[in-house]
Amino acid sequence: MDAIAACFIGGTAVTGGIGTIPGAMVGALIMGVLNQGLSIMGVDAAWVKTIKGLVVIAAVAYDLLSKKKKG
Repeated sequence: MDAIAACFIGGTAVTGGIGTIPGAMVGALIMGVLNQGLSIMGVDAAWVKTIKGLVVIAAVAYDLLSKKKKG
């Protein structure tokens, strides 16, 4: 889930699969910081998965909305 989330956060398109390596690396960095921060804060594992899922949903929604405005 973390790898897929990192790609979507990094800008990989849901509909076409277009993305860049630096974008995926930035997405991985964001997911790593999110994981480490939630771990340091002592957040329960169920909440960590929920937060990660919400981040993925937000990234996909942003991608779809931005594509809709362009085309």
